[in-house]
Amino acid sequence: MTKIAIIEDELAIAEMYQFKLQQLGYEVKCAPNGKAGLELISAIRPTLILLDLMMPVMNGEEMLEKLRATDWGKTIKVIILTNITEDGRSTKLTDLGVEQYIVKANYTPVQIAEIVSKELAGSQPT
Repeated sequence: MTKIAIIEDELAIAEMYQFKLQQLGYEVKCAPNGKAGLELISAIRPTLILLDLMMPVMNGEEMLEKLRATDWGKTIKVIILTNITEDGRSTKLTDLGVEQYIVKANYTPVQIAEIVSKELAGSQPT
């Protein structure tokens, strides 16, 4: 089963995406910040990560830097899922290998699930 990690500090949002993706047959785990996210990712080794940027303890960009510094984290697909507009986007994110940058407010959970499915279609069967 394809594993997805959702790193999001707003529990209701994380659970909403988790529910939608589980309906599609994915195994989905959540973490509330970048530090807990790194621990979760290390434990489950997901195929894809939905990553928020603005979080307590460790923000998404810091977490992504640490993830990419590990051998096992270099190739995991990452979709940034945030409410920071493209204008406020850090140029460093492109260097850190992000598949997509999605502004949460512009997409429904169903649309996010479709984007995830399309992204995963090329990596491994579900």
